[in-house]
Amino acid sequence: MHAKKLDKLATAVLYTIAGIIVTILASLILYILVRGLPHVSWSFLTGKSSSYQAGGGIGIQLYNSFFLLVITLLISVPLSMGAGIFLAEYAKKGRITNFVRTCIEILSSLPSVVVGLFGYLIFVVQFEYGFSIISGALALTVFNLPQMTRNVEDSLKHVHHTQREAGLALGLSRWETVLHVVIPEALPGIVTGIVLASGRIFGEAAALIYTAGQSAPALDWSNWNVFSVTSPISIFRQAETLAVHIWKVNSEGTIPDGTLVSAGSAAVLLIFILIFNFGARKLGSYLHKKLTAA
Repeated sequence: MHAKKLDKLATAVLYTIAGIIVTILASLILYILVRGLPHVSWSFLTGKSSSYQAGGGIGIQLYNSFFLLVITLLISVPLSMGAGIFLAEYAKKGRITNFVRTCIEILSSLPSVVVGLFGYLIFVVQFEYGFSIISGALALTVFNLPQMTRNVEDSLKHVHHTQREAGLALGLSRWETVLHVVIPEALPGIVTGIVLASGRIFGEAAALIYTAGQSAPALDWSNWNVFSVTSPISIFRQAETLAVHIWKVNSEGTIPDGTLVSAGSAAVLLIFILIFNFGARKLGSYLHKKLTAA
């Protein structure tokens, strides 16, 4: 009887804690959306921002966020895949492997502002890339690489050892087994981790303030010179992202309707982050069913 009462009490406490967490999250999301969505329009999403006049938009900042995300993923995904495959399939237990995992743990615990300062000193100053998209992408790669590597490693380790044995029994080499058997089986988890990391990259601000810059020059959509600062595909130009724009609008206070711009920008940023998170779950579930016929 006493055990049953304790069980009911523990269950009630756990449900209460879960309810509090859900309530806080729902309240935060609703607050941002209710304040920001009334100010979101097509002209707001596509218009140019203004530093001193009311009525500015976030078109360039929104494009910069997506472009920076693509460049970051092009750099970080191959690196995280290679590191994850090595740790899961080839690394032997020992001091070197333990040291690599310790480095990953330390990197994953670094604050984003510290990574931003590191990116400023190394990529902006030392490598002389200046405030640019490539500097921001490299800094975000350092910031997200530990998490993405651990996700790839965990996804590969969850593949049952019989899958590897079956590939080797068919005459495949170890690398061919990893490439054609293990990775396809682990692909849903890997893709889910990449999409979740994309949401983290899309909403990052602190690391980009010191690397990608705080200005959004007007873009010439007919200019395809990758070295031009007005080219939309240039990785050597400054690129104020949407998250940095929110910080800048609130910190400078020079725009008459800065509060409205900030609220609308925050709502748009939140919507895209929610899309990334829910999309990751849907995509992972779809790939799992597609690859396993479950």
